Amino acid sequence: MARFERDASGVRCYESAMIVITNRIPVARGHEIDFEDRFKRRVHLVDRHSGFIRNEVHRPRPVRFDHERAMWVEDPDAHGYYEVKTWWRTFEDFVAWTKSADFAEAHANRPPREMFSGPNVLEVHEVLTSTDLDVGSR
Repeated sequence: MARFERDASGVRCYESAMIVITNRIPVARGHEIDFEDRFKRRVHLVDRHSGFIRNEVHRPRPVRFDHERAMWVEDPDAHGYYEVKTWWRTFEDFVAWTKSADFAEAHANRPPREMFSGPNVLEVHEVLTSTDLDVGSR
């Protein structure tokens, strides 16, 4: 049975659980290039924070699975979320980043509202298993 503890904010978490923070962002049509450029030009302030492991930005693909033909097909009407993911050693490391001056600076230059087609969705996950990390084998 997995052992768990409570983090500094009282949230139950598994011992030594690596954390993945996912910010799902609906980017409005026509703003994709500007949105992507913001991440390509980022100043990497988060990269030097204790517990930070990596950052990835995922672009949605306009495809859907056609069950009748059992294949993936282009879907010009599809509009998915971009996903901005950061991996952290612990949840406390992530929380410390969100309270830092670097976090405030990294989020100071807000993009225009029309860049988004709706609200973002922030998710927190603990890494249970991984094919490339030493987790889940305990």
